[in-house]
Amino acid sequence: MLLVWAAIYLPGLGSHEIRGEEGRRILPAVTMLQTGNYLVPHVGSEPYFSKPPLINWIVAASFKLTGVRSEWTARLPSVMAILAVALTFVTRGRRALGTTGSLLAAMIWLVNAGNIEKGRLIEIEAIYVSLTALAFIFWMAAYRAEKTGRRLWLLPAIFLGLAMLAKGPLPHLLFFYGPVVALLWNDRKLALLATREHLIALIIMFGMFAAWALPAFLLSDWAHVARVWSRQYTGRVSGSGFQFSSWIMNIPRGLVYFLPWLPLALLQFDEPVELRRRHFALLIVIVVPFVLVNVIPGAVARYAMPALGPAAWWLGELLAQENLRWPHWLSGKTFTPRLRNKIAVIIVGIGCIAVLAYGLIAVPHFRKHEKVRQHARQIDAIIPPT
Repeated sequence: MLLVWAAIYLPGLGSHEIRGEEGRRILPAVTMLQTGNYLVPHVGSEPYFSKPPLINWIVAASFKLTGVRSEWTARLPSVMAILAVALTFVTRGRRALGTTGSLLAAMIWLVNAGNIEKGRLIEIEAIYVSLTALAFIFWMAAYRAEKTGRRLWLLPAIFLGLAMLAKGPLPHLLFFYGPVVALLWNDRKLALLATREHLIALIIMFGMFAAWALPAFLLSDWAHVARVWSRQYTGRVSGSGFQFSSWIMNIPRGLVYFLPWLPLALLQFDEPVELRRRHFALLIVIVVPFVLVNVIPGAVARYAMPALGPAAWWLGELLAQENLRWPHWLSGKTFTPRLRNKIAVIIVGIGCIAVLAYGLIAVPHFRKHEKVRQHARQIDAIIPPT
């Protein structure tokens, strides 16, 4: 598993110049290191409140610990977060999923289009989605082990609180509490949501966000901060700048993130009946938040990426069954464990080879056409050393 992670997430990690929103994650981190102000993130001289500062803190920590400020060290936390989830699948998830199911879930997590795209960049999604996945895995593992109280709720609350500090209170809670509520309802254990330990978990979760937000707002122009956060949420719901041609493609683009494993989700099993019923319920509450988030007028497909963790668990559990078959409208043929293993090896192998080839062949070609680094080198050559 470590070799698969290294082959996919490390080649050419620092070779690309900064792209997309990476600058908004890196520049506040640099300012934090220069000024010592870790409470209020800044881009240049302007406070930056569009997103909470967890990613900025992590990048600053990476720069500080490595002693190097580069694209590679900036992106390192993202790939480490992806690895942390894979390791959690094969350790904490093993008892609930079995050895085969937990390993398959880890491979599904590592080798999918969404994580490969976002997990090699220092953008919010890799860390935010990983934290949500960790919360889900720890809760599911504890629940399947019939644990209750703080052993069920504490660790998930911490990871969900950290996820709030990465992107804000929503929508990751939909992708956590959707499966949780559905499973508790299916097992007639909804009373677990009304326990003192769950209330404490909620206080911890939201308290972690408030511990940063309240002091940061008090030290800033709170009216400006309120306007920024209001635009962040109301703009998504009201569809500010709405484009139908982009919106209608949200669900197809979101499904692409689950490739190349998505077709295997059509597989079915008949026995045991109780597991099949629970498994179907979990599928429904993964799909419903995925659709709801994607049909919001101002949404984009990546907003539904927190579904990747629960989906990897669900599909790993499905593929671990020994009596799989295709649905009747797809011939109804048996899908043997041997065929499953072959397909998994092929998918993982192709993923590793493709990314290795990209890092060794395509990246050097792209570097010849970079503009930002060339201009930076020209500026450095003009400025006299101090």
